[in-house]
Amino acid sequence: MHINDFDYELPKELIAQTPAEKRDCSRLMVVDRATGEVEHKHFYDILEYLGPGDCLVLNNSKVLPARLFGVKEGTGAKVEFLLTKRIEGDTWETMVRPGKRLKVGDAVTFAGPGSGADSGSYSDSKGEEGKLFRAVVKDYGDDGTRIVEFQYDGIFLERLEELGQMPLPPYIERENNKEDRDRYQTVYCRDEGSVAAPTAGLHFTKELLKKAEEKGVKIAYVTLHVGIGTFRPVKVENIEEHHMHFEEYFVEEETAEIINETIKAGGRIVSVGTTSTRTVESAARYDEASGHWLVQPGHGNTDIFIYPGYEFKIIDALITNFHLPKSTLLMLISALYNRDDILRVYKIAVEEKYRFFSYGDAMFIK
Repeated sequence: MHINDFDYELPKELIAQTPAEKRDCSRLMVVDRATGEVEHKHFYDILEYLGPGDCLVLNNSKVLPARLFGVKEGTGAKVEFLLTKRIEGDTWETMVRPGKRLKVGDAVTFAGPGSGADSGSYSDSKGEEGKLFRAVVKDYGDDGTRIVEFQYDGIFLERLEELGQMPLPPYIERENNKEDRDRYQTVYCRDEGSVAAPTAGLHFTKELLKKAEEKGVKIAYVTLHVGIGTFRPVKVENIEEHHMHFEEYFVEEETAEIINETIKAGGRIVSVGTTSTRTVESAARYDEASGHWLVQPGHGNTDIFIYPGYEFKIIDALITNFHLPKSTLLMLISALYNRDDILRVYKIAVEEKYRFFSYGDAMFIK
């Protein structure tokens, strides 16, 4: 399959720059795979399509404020960091911009927004409050990244919350604001580790989830920490030659039990987002005793790449946002439905002026 098979025309004005006023008031396109029918709803209408015996699978990974602005010690050159993966302890893989400025042995000092970090006006390596927060480049990583070791006063994640900004995608062409701290997280996020939000979950409110449970819908939480692969375009013409980066996932015993009981009872597994999908499909194991594919609990790393031709083992339906042209996410949903029909409904979404990407509207493929 050629990369251009997953391209489509998208007017720039349809790329959402801000979230909907209320999470569950975003629009919802409902796509019936059996009939090809398309309905236009709002997200709070999702309850009409869920019932007793269904199981919602959600990714509870929490987004790190992983975007840092600093200056290179000795020169004062401004540098931007995006933390992409904790390797061990205080050592992280990091995307840097501009990359040519940082070599092994170089050090960068950080301070928070409003303290001069944005302009690179630092007075010393401890910032305005006198607390140390710096990184030393230890090695070169893959695809132009750097392996860095942080040195700091206090607790790392607390300092990151203090100094970092939310890692909004580059197609959101504005500065971070206070609202992003809340709205670029799901209401059920728990375990920090992602550098991008599992965006399909951004539409849910606590009230909506409660109503779903009251209706008899089971809720199961998995964890997949979204990593550097989110920012990497497919660079090969033949998509089958593309390799995904490894991402860490966790499936707890209770979660696996909820999902597996649903499968055995003949209920639907409704995945909320592509990250939840990749998690449960990675954890799938065939159980000869029951004759079903079931989810195995545990901790793992996955580089699963789902594209047309893949046979889904766990999920039956998918709640997702509208994805970038030529992206692995578009390929995943094309595997669940099919490429021609996905491009057909995307064309409808453009004509109906749905909002696209992270802060955009949602689609339910049932």
